[in-house]
Amino acid sequence: MSKDAKARKEKGKILSFIPTGEYYFKKGIKAYHRRDFFKAKKYLSRALQLEQGEPMIACQLAIVSTELGEFEDSNRLLHLILEDLDDEMVECHYFLANNYAHLGFFKDAYHHVKLYLELDPDGDFSEDAQELLEILAFEYDGLDEEYDPQDDLIVKQEQARELLESGYFPKAIELLTEVIKEYPEYWSAYNNLALAYFYLGKNEKAESILDEVLKKNPGNLHALCNKMVFAHYQGKLKFVNQMVDTLKKIQPILSEHQYKLGTSFALVGEYELAYMWLKKLYKSGFDGDGPFYYWLSYSAYFMGHDAFAQNIWKKVLELSPDKEGFEPWKEEQAVANGFEDHSGSIFQKLESDYVEERLFALFLTTVSSKKDEIIQSKRLFQNPKFTSLEKEYISHIRSGRPSRVADAQEVAQLFYESHHPIGTVEAGLYLMWFTVFVEVLKANIQLKNKRAWAGAVEYVWHRLRSEKVSQQEVAQRYGISKATIGKYVKRVNELLQ
Repeated sequence: MSKDAKARKEKGKILSFIPTGEYYFKKGIKAYHRRDFFKAKKYLSRALQLEQGEPMIACQLAIVSTELGEFEDSNRLLHLILEDLDDEMVECHYFLANNYAHLGFFKDAYHHVKLYLELDPDGDFSEDAQELLEILAFEYDGLDEEYDPQDDLIVKQEQARELLESGYFPKAIELLTEVIKEYPEYWSAYNNLALAYFYLGKNEKAESILDEVLKKNPGNLHALCNKMVFAHYQGKLKFVNQMVDTLKKIQPILSEHQYKLGTSFALVGEYELAYMWLKKLYKSGFDGDGPFYYWLSYSAYFMGHDAFAQNIWKKVLELSPDKEGFEPWKEEQAVANGFEDHSGSIFQKLESDYVEERLFALFLTTVSSKKDEIIQSKRLFQNPKFTSLEKEYISHIRSGRPSRVADAQEVAQLFYESHHPIGTVEAGLYLMWFTVFVEVLKANIQLKNKRAWAGAVEYVWHRLRSEKVSQQEVAQRYGISKATIGKYVKRVNELLQ
């Protein structure tokens, strides 16, 4: 035994090993040289998590993504390096040129390879770049014309979509704002910008963007569908029903519009309309993505087409293996027994893009028979969508320490006394409450009379469902006066506007 080892033993200390970004970077490089690209990506992704501003790690991860054929992911990283981390890493232009060539964006490829050769004519990749430039110029006419920045519009929109799907909402907002500034009538960018703000919980900003689109471009289908979906997640059932009545009269010709309409109907639970449009696309040979098959399977199942739904689900798992366990038939079982005792449904809601749904899922965890399983799960620890609010809620669940989410929990617990198990219908009440709670926090309102808040939210929920119920009836249930519930109903309606 060495002296150092003896010394450590005598002192009785255990020296813990905490891997660093450099440690994972070296492991990633070794895996890359062995051409084990999946492991290389795993190690380099971890390295970048630990050292987010390190351009060398980001660049190496981009190279590995290219090797795996993940050209869009690679491009996102390369643009991140050039725009935010280190604009002097000019070799990124050469890597971008390669990626764009593979994707078929030859003008963009030509632009970046020329830029690389101008910035570093004797660089490590200059010979390869020159060869690529010659191939592009020989094979494709018109590439030597002056580069038009508008050619980059579709690429920027695609980058923004990837940022949205990856949860990089502030970066997506930055990129989309830039696109709108350059192309003020590019409505797709506006709609995606509204989505980004909505995902961040900035509902008013999202709504104002959609209103702006509809004012300048009346009848914009994407904006109309987004308004319906936003209202659904905010518990505005009356408005959702109005939008469904409007949208079901529309008969779009473009497959893109049929897809948007079908998935939007599915999102708000209008499965008959969803199935009609999505099945029509499927029969026409539409080359759908993961969400297309996901919602086609769901709408088919809830319309009674079990065999077809199960067959389509196989396609879902091919494209998105992480969806295993979220089959619609399991979802229906969860509804029958209550969402609270179906961990798959709880995890699905925990990974939602909407903060209200994530908070609802954490409440479900507190009343679930599988609470310990969920609260100790790696999936919970590693959830990238959690804000400080959800983390505070988890801390409260574990320790019971007083916090602002304790008030939200107490109101939801009042609902649970009368509204359990929690199925699809009951879920609307809880989602409405957590939507109100988020607005309460923004307005810095103190939740002193919790029974009044619970009674008011329940009354508004019943009314939005067109159910006949009096304020007096709900007030008696919660042990408050009619005058009090009337006062709080007004406050709830104001917060839900």
